[in-house]
Amino acid sequence: MRRSNRITWCFVTLAAVVSVGTVAAQQAARVDDKALRNAAKSGEEWLATGRDYGETRYSPLNQINAGNVGRLGLAWYFDTDSEPGRLEATPTVSNGILYATLTWSVVFAVDARTGKEIWRYDPHIGHHNFPLGPDKQPDSSQPRTGPTICCGPGNRGVALYDGKVYAGLLDGRLVALDAETGKVVWQVQTTDPNADYSITGAPRILKDKVIIGNGGSDYDVRGYVTAYDAETGRQLWRFYTVPGDPSKPFENKAMERAAKTWKGDQWYKMGGGGSNWDVFSYDPDLDLVYFGTGNGGPYPQKYRSPGDGDNLYIASIMALRASTGEYVWHYQTTPGDEWDYDAVQDLILADLKINGKMRKVIMQANKNGFFYVLDRKTGKFLSAALIDDKVTWTTGMDQKTGRPIVAPGARYDDADDGAWVFPGATGVHNTPAMSFNPNTGLAYVPGGGAYEWYAVDPNFKYRVGVVSHGQLRNLVIYGQANRAPQPGPKKPPPAEVATRTNFLVAWDPVTQKERWRVQQMNGGGTVTTAGNLVFACSNDGRFVAFSADKGEKLWEVKLVPGFSNPSTYMLDGKQYVSVLAGSAGRGRLYTFVLDGNVPISTAPTASGQGAAGGKTTQDGVYTAEQAARGQTKYSQNCASCHGSDLSGSGQGPALAGDPFTQVWNGRTADELFGVTRSTMPMGNVGSLSPADYADIIAYMLKVNQFPAGSNELKSDPAALKAITITGRKN
Repeated sequence: MRRSNRITWCFVTLAAVVSVGTVAAQQAARVDDKALRNAAKSGEEWLATGRDYGETRYSPLNQINAGNVGRLGLAWYFDTDSEPGRLEATPTVSNGILYATLTWSVVFAVDARTGKEIWRYDPHIGHHNFPLGPDKQPDSSQPRTGPTICCGPGNRGVALYDGKVYAGLLDGRLVALDAETGKVVWQVQTTDPNADYSITGAPRILKDKVIIGNGGSDYDVRGYVTAYDAETGRQLWRFYTVPGDPSKPFENKAMERAAKTWKGDQWYKMGGGGSNWDVFSYDPDLDLVYFGTGNGGPYPQKYRSPGDGDNLYIASIMALRASTGEYVWHYQTTPGDEWDYDAVQDLILADLKINGKMRKVIMQANKNGFFYVLDRKTGKFLSAALIDDKVTWTTGMDQKTGRPIVAPGARYDDADDGAWVFPGATGVHNTPAMSFNPNTGLAYVPGGGAYEWYAVDPNFKYRVGVVSHGQLRNLVIYGQANRAPQPGPKKPPPAEVATRTNFLVAWDPVTQKERWRVQQMNGGGTVTTAGNLVFACSNDGRFVAFSADKGEKLWEVKLVPGFSNPSTYMLDGKQYVSVLAGSAGRGRLYTFVLDGNVPISTAPTASGQGAAGGKTTQDGVYTAEQAARGQTKYSQNCASCHGSDLSGSGQGPALAGDPFTQVWNGRTADELFGVTRSTMPMGNVGSLSPADYADIIAYMLKVNQFPAGSNELKSDPAALKAITITGRKN
């Protein structure tokens, strides 16, 4: 080889090595403190559940924009093979790999370019807490076989840091997995495994710490949040959200102050509630971590704190020193809450000009209907306004003190006939995520709600493993899970009681006014981008793009109902949008790109799984009498989440109309029976008899316009497998 050619070849080779090394470096970019802190500026990856420390769910990407979003098409899809239950995770993306979680705390990784599975981690968590006793309630005298869960087996995602994927598991463990292989690096039990705790929320990374909360307020446990060393899993600090036994030393001054707002002795004997089961946000400049707390337990103050009291720190937004876990400030959104108005919704950080002054603020659209703006340095109340004019539990906000004004008759402790209240326990804004666009200055809130009737349960008795509401809720009208039939409301419902709202509202946090609103858009979370877009999810299975400034619908696609929260990222010069969908099992991860051309089917089983030669639901497979029994059982066990008319809510998917058809057309009655029995009633799965489940399915078939016949639907698996669901008659 001539010397000049050798030199040329060496330069080419060196260039190739440098090029490969650069690509490898890009593909193996480290998720460290710097990357997480800069996540708000870069849209290439989606490194955390809320995308950035401020949980804005805003992406600076604009390749997909209001002018070309109509060209969006499916790039790929991934069939998750998930078990029944709502998919709630936000897909996170790093180094070309997408990570997310499924029901029952399954974690998976796929190639973000193709959707090909790389690894899957299944912790194999037991599906029932205790065996059922003679009264069809969990028998805590028997060995525990699984976690006690409140609201289904969902999980809201993972955290990424330094080559690891962190996930909270339903049984209270925090696990660190190797990001490349999915193998367990370390795990720690964050809760007492014999108590009624669970984890459904995603962990968050604060510098070298991983922070996690837990659920369990519906079972009266004592809430807390914990920080662990991200490398080793060693516990660094823990902060309890409600005080413990006052006869023992308090953990800190905050607990000592809080104890003065509680009365009696039942709260600490049972636990008190106040758990954090979802969102955290973080300001690294202030070294503050923010989170919300849940309801008190039990719900009525008559049982947990007789004689009133604010009951700190339930239903509150809290700020702790991230490095030490030290209390800094709190703001209580619903003092002495009795209606299940958790403050565990999105907490978005932003810098806003308010009254001519730039303020570092924290924002929340709460279950109770108020949109709050607070100073995130001090917790000072700045403003609040109702985002739904149907709200009845309050007559407004005292703008000087920041305390809501409780409407006469809304508290039901001493009312013989209870109280009809809007919103009910599902709230105005719940788990579907809101987002904030700094260009428009608007927050995009998926919301909804319905009236509920509340009354004190005179027969309440605390039991481990059993939902400890201590209240009656909408028996007959909407239903109360896990309870034998009780007398219904004595007070007649208001004329608006059948009204259910589901919407997406663009809210101006500076003026506390609505900019625009679209109905029936509370079927999942949102993401907003620099391309003047908001991606949102409808209750009937539509994934939709709106213009962020005006709310004009620009694009939509029909998918399976029951969405998680979407995310967007850039790979190889292309912007992608990903979202998980499906709540009846076998959910799907959809990923879209400009000019994508993969054909879309609404569900993995749309081609049908019916038995050849068997009956169909058009052949009269249930009786009218059976459907009537099923309606009563549905109202007692299912309607509080899925609605009295099966129209669904932000918490429970619709079970009627197109959403039902899209999910179940072509599948067997045995599959529908299995999903219903393995997911209902929420908090006490499998507690009904097989005949009860068959009756409820008969009612669902009636509502979906399948004809009745002369023979009842049986719970026998072989008979159910011979029945194919074949779509509604028009």
